[in-house]
Amino acid sequence: MKYDVIVIGGGPSGLMAAIGAAETGSKVLLIDKGDKLGRKLAISGGGRCNVTNRLPVDEIIKHIPGNGRFLFSAFSIFNNEDIIRFFEGLGIQLKEEDHGRMFPTTDKAQSVVDALLDQLRKLNVTMWTNSPVHTIDYKDGKTQSVTLKDGQVLDCQHVIIAVGGKSVPHTGSTGDGYAWAEKAGHTITNLYPTEVPLTSSEPFIKDKTLQGLSLRDIALSVINPKGKTIITHKMDMIFTHFGISGPAVLRCSQYVVKAQEKFNTKKIEMRIDAVPDQSEETLFQTMLKALKDEPNKSVKNVLKGFLPERYLLFLLQQNEIDEQLNYHHIPHEKLKAFVSSCKQFSFNVDGTLSIEKAFVTGGGISVKEINPKEMSSKLVEGLYFCGEILDVHGYTGGYNITAAFVTGRLAGMTAGKNAMAEKQY
Repeated sequence: MKYDVIVIGGGPSGLMAAIGAAETGSKVLLIDKGDKLGRKLAISGGGRCNVTNRLPVDEIIKHIPGNGRFLFSAFSIFNNEDIIRFFEGLGIQLKEEDHGRMFPTTDKAQSVVDALLDQLRKLNVTMWTNSPVHTIDYKDGKTQSVTLKDGQVLDCQHVIIAVGGKSVPHTGSTGDGYAWAEKAGHTITNLYPTEVPLTSSEPFIKDKTLQGLSLRDIALSVINPKGKTIITHKMDMIFTHFGISGPAVLRCSQYVVKAQEKFNTKKIEMRIDAVPDQSEETLFQTMLKALKDEPNKSVKNVLKGFLPERYLLFLLQQNEIDEQLNYHHIPHEKLKAFVSSCKQFSFNVDGTLSIEKAFVTGGGISVKEINPKEMSSKLVEGLYFCGEILDVHGYTGGYNITAAFVTGRLAGMTAGKNAMAEKQY
């Protein structure tokens, strides 16, 4: 059978692209190399699937630090509110959680995957699994055909590449699409891990002193070698056996990678402000008063309400204050130094876990070569890109999946319309 549109990749953007193309009346083939579709969706949001975010569009763009502005045109056609309406139209009721994150009321990602697959069946989309693609062929500046690894050649003039980046490879994202894009003349910008835990060789990390300790609502900053703050994120974090992780760390990770590259250095300074809602002076006066009010009590017992106990004891030790000492035996300068480390405990990180362990791939197909309202290639006719293969990346919290659904929808609609227009001539 001859297909009007072929979509390669059965992740969030590919599923949405296939639906968008099929809605135009096009005959659509969705191909995936894995044994089932929607694998990345099924594990997203901790298995609950954070389908989008309800913040205003301007805010969403701010949460997509990797070329988010490229999506302004796309959002004018199909945005996060449209995603919500789309899923509700498929019978998936959504609920809003903290920071605008939208989840299915079932709390099951599989219900989202099933709804998309049902819609694909209703639209008579042909779905092939276990069908790895070898290459895409182009001729005279136009898309020509898709060749599978089993040698089968599928003639098609409208092909959507939706195979993801290099992160989470067990879902099928192994970077296959970059070679097909380069063959068409596209530029692949430098690939790097984002939304990824950070590694550190500090003695307290190697000794596992703080391993497993979570800090809530701290402010975590990335500091450049000149001592200037690059970025600060106020969220939770956790110490691990290899370094640090948690939401604040994931958001800071891309800035660490970029600073390492820009300043040609491995070590990057991080600072933790464990009490971000108080100034250093206010915190000092508050702690001083607490110690004065109970002068015979140990510093550990007086101050344990200020910080998690393990972190409190760690910072006391860092400042050479015996936890059993009381107000009478702690010099003011030592207390001042302790308060200073509560506000800006400094340590070095030296890298990230691998790109395969990252939640998101930074870099990808240069957005300068993509039509922002169509997701079509500016270099080859009949070629479209969507999802994480593009050089677009956001923070976790529904932003990457929003970009995937929006770009997928546009790529599908454009490819379908173009294919149907050709049929009429």
